[in-house]
Amino acid sequence: MTPQSVIFFDIDGTLLDHDKKLPHSTKEAIFKLKENGHIVGIATGRAPFMYEDLRKELDIHTFISYNGQYVVLDGEVIYTNSLNHSSIEKLTEAAMHNNHPIVYMDHEDMKANVPEHSYIDESIATLNINRFPTHDPSYYKGRELYQSLLFCLEGEEGQYEQAFDDFDFIRWHPVSVDVLPKGGSKAKGIEKIVEKLGIPEDHQYAFGDGLNDIEMLSTVKNSVAMGNGKDRVKEVAKYVTRSVEDDGIVHGLQMVGLL
Repeated sequence: MTPQSVIFFDIDGTLLDHDKKLPHSTKEAIFKLKENGHIVGIATGRAPFMYEDLRKELDIHTFISYNGQYVVLDGEVIYTNSLNHSSIEKLTEAAMHNNHPIVYMDHEDMKANVPEHSYIDESIATLNINRFPTHDPSYYKGRELYQSLLFCLEGEEGQYEQAFDDFDFIRWHPVSVDVLPKGGSKAKGIEKIVEKLGIPEDHQYAFGDGLNDIEMLSTVKNSVAMGNGKDRVKEVAKYVTRSVEDDGIVHGLQMVGLL
């Protein structure tokens, strides 16, 4: 009998193709892994409410949201890491001065500090989800936020990186960056889960393609970068599979001996 392993998958560009569709071969592979007794988890920068349908379709109940800030094991929240309240208030003030909108995000919803903005519309639309942030400029007050989105052009985030040393700024779109607690990552979220499961590192796997996957793929022993991934991501991974559209998940699982 094959020893039980745990396999974590990023969503965008890994489970989902560039049209935000789940390839049939990927869905079959996920269910085959579970049939074989393995644990399948998701590790994403998305909020939990942004991929409920995907979790239901794949029957997955273990997941890491917000790049490691909200961690759920078999339906139970086991770890959270929220943004510093006073720092998010100061960031809001600085961003407003620069006409850079912010979206505040907790585990249930997301709210923008401006009524509307083209950068928000442009970037959120690429996620192909059925909701957009509504307007509530005070949403950050008295609430645990696990991530915020700062909307600015490439290079403009540098001023915030210098001013806020308790945040990490990770670009995910030409007009938007994730704002995370300093040092928070998918790798930290995986660490919390495998501690609970007691699965040794030889039986831990992770698949990803984006810049927010670098720490995960450089930490998890059996890491697989998608063929469509960034060059920096491929450099840190142990394996490189085909692109997501070219049955990359199936090929990668075969490469590492799980299928």
